[in-house]
Amino acid sequence: MAGGGGTRLWPLSRKERPKQVLDLFGGKSLFQHAVDRIGPLFPLERILIVTNEMYAAQLRELCPQFTDENFLLEPEPRGTAPAIGLAAEYLHAIAPGSTMAVLTADHYIGNEGKFREYLEAGYHLAENEYLVTLGIHPDYPAMQYGYIQQGKKIEGDMSFPAFEVDRFKEKPKLTEATEFLDAGTFTWNSGMFIWKVDRLRSEFASQMADTSTKLTKVLSGNGKESGLTVNRDAWRTIQSETIDYGIMERAQNTVVIPVEELEWNDVGSWNSLFEVLESDESGNVILADQRLNFDAKDILVNTTGQKKLAVSVGVENLVVVDTGDVLLICSKERAQDIRQIVQLLKDKGLERFL
Repeated sequence: MAGGGGTRLWPLSRKERPKQVLDLFGGKSLFQHAVDRIGPLFPLERILIVTNEMYAAQLRELCPQFTDENFLLEPEPRGTAPAIGLAAEYLHAIAPGSTMAVLTADHYIGNEGKFREYLEAGYHLAENEYLVTLGIHPDYPAMQYGYIQQGKKIEGDMSFPAFEVDRFKEKPKLTEATEFLDAGTFTWNSGMFIWKVDRLRSEFASQMADTSTKLTKVLSGNGKESGLTVNRDAWRTIQSETIDYGIMERAQNTVVIPVEELEWNDVGSWNSLFEVLESDESGNVILADQRLNFDAKDILVNTTGQKKLAVSVGVENLVVVDTGDVLLICSKERAQDIRQIVQLLKDKGLERFL
């Protein structure tokens, strides 16, 4: 899935330059890192990139090894449920009976070998008709993530423990998130899944019947050889929805594999970059052509591409991002509020900065 906008990394991430195409570490975009880490498991012809049609050219430029057959383009955003349902319909048409992994194009995963081991474990469970999700082991009471409560352990000879899903809980308040952490039976919802295509299609038919019917009419063409395209008019009739609300919360036979040692981060805010980027001895992350620090602590400064000298003196807990047309100065603790600034810009008719 490579269609998100990543508004919480504004102003570096923009409507026409989303988070997944940004080079934040390692000299590659998040999208390129995502492709590289699944390469040992999936040959190129088995990788399907579902994205907004306005991002396709950028993604092709980043990974020229892909052809048009690797891309499934949404005319406009409709949420994760229609996007995943569209991919399932496409795969049903070109590879009947297949199993699909739904992965993210804009997350950081440090331990890529371990990640592939978890995907293989998920595949074996999916072959037994389970809807499988990967749950991230929580290390603090996060309020920005959804949670998954583990139920009964799945019996059998498996490389990693797996559990029935008791319930999904969206973005709790701090007190509830703290209770989840203390309970030890909750994981963060990673938004990554493994399941049989036909198994997922049956869930769409029973839970999102209207969307399911419309998705069968969205694709036109005769298969992989002659191409399948998305009917724009039909796509616009589909209601926006997330896969969690639309399918997973009421689905039967869902299991979660709690994953550990992945060094996972959803890179969901400027604050999260402190966890994945190298910092100096004072906890500063400075992304600038030239830099000069004096008695500054726990700050992030990004002036990439601006050819400026970044000087910090006696400041703490700040995020400073200079993109040329926008200068963001934000408390580190308030980095999650960037989404509200994006909405405020829309309300004030300042879309040129989005």
